[in-house]
Amino acid sequence: MDRFGRVATDLRVSLTDRCNLRCTYCMPAEGLDWLRDDRVLTDAEIVRLIAIAVDLLGVDEIRFTGGEPLLRKGLEGIVAATTALRTADGRSPQTALTTNGLGLARRSAGLAAAGLGRVNVSLDTLRRDRFLTITHRDRLEDVLAGASAASAAGLGPIKINAVLLRGINDDEAPDLLRWALGAGYQLRFIEQMPLDAQGAWDRSVMITAEEILDKLGREFELRPHDTDARGAAPAETWRVTDGEHSGVVGIIASVTRPFCGTCDRARLTADGQIRDCLFATAETDLRQMLRDGATDEQLADVWRAAMWGKRAGHGMDDPGFLRPSRPMSAIGG
Repeated sequence: MDRFGRVATDLRVSLTDRCNLRCTYCMPAEGLDWLRDDRVLTDAEIVRLIAIAVDLLGVDEIRFTGGEPLLRKGLEGIVAATTALRTADGRSPQTALTTNGLGLARRSAGLAAAGLGRVNVSLDTLRRDRFLTITHRDRLEDVLAGASAASAAGLGPIKINAVLLRGINDDEAPDLLRWALGAGYQLRFIEQMPLDAQGAWDRSVMITAEEILDKLGREFELRPHDTDARGAAPAETWRVTDGEHSGVVGIIASVTRPFCGTCDRARLTADGQIRDCLFATAETDLRQMLRDGATDEQLADVWRAAMWGKRAGHGMDDPGFLRPSRPMSAIGG
């Protein structure tokens, strides 16, 4: 719990800071200086911290992120150990994975067998040339195959996360939605956030939620969906139909429509740091405590203290706003 009464029941666990794409809004084409292996938590250390979160801190939802989490060789074992835990009401924790989709085609069945609940796949365009421009990799077909395999393995509902970039793919919103409806996926547009390693984010050219709704509204009828039931979910959602298919589309507007007041998330980085907010400027080191022999109760107490200091909001509109010192790939989404 924090000082504002919010309870963090949703834990985002970064398994690596490495990625096999180079999305322009995340990192430079040459990549980044990755964490040394000895700084990254082992599989056993990750599982122990997740167990503390579930057993002692009330967490009931785990999302595995990266970098790219499919680059973690022990992923299936971590998932299996997580789903073997039991929450306060005797259930297995809800589990999800956010991935760029590369390698998902060959690992979906194994992840499903390990108990993974569902998958979010990041995909910003359906055009091969634009995919190459955005990611610096010619891998569009692999991502599409990965989403399809995840759906076939029962890892649904498959959610597609898309970022629109002005002058690059911002004309594709209707096409992405039409494709997602036809495939049975749930599309979610995400406003670009100031989390790129290059520091190039510019609010003045960001595609906003209002612009996205305007683009979609020209070709689809949108009706607010379960507004009262949104709770701590980051996405505002709308029911939509294209005449042949119907479904749900969401927009995560962290910049222009912040949802900090209902935030229920905490983040564990791949090197064992607790972050109380995606935009936090400070972290709490659990890795060193863990390796120095701290007990589960001691780790839980420090974790509680870290969350108690969470700010009321990310402060992006404040004159003194400071960007996080680490990019998204090192934080975990």
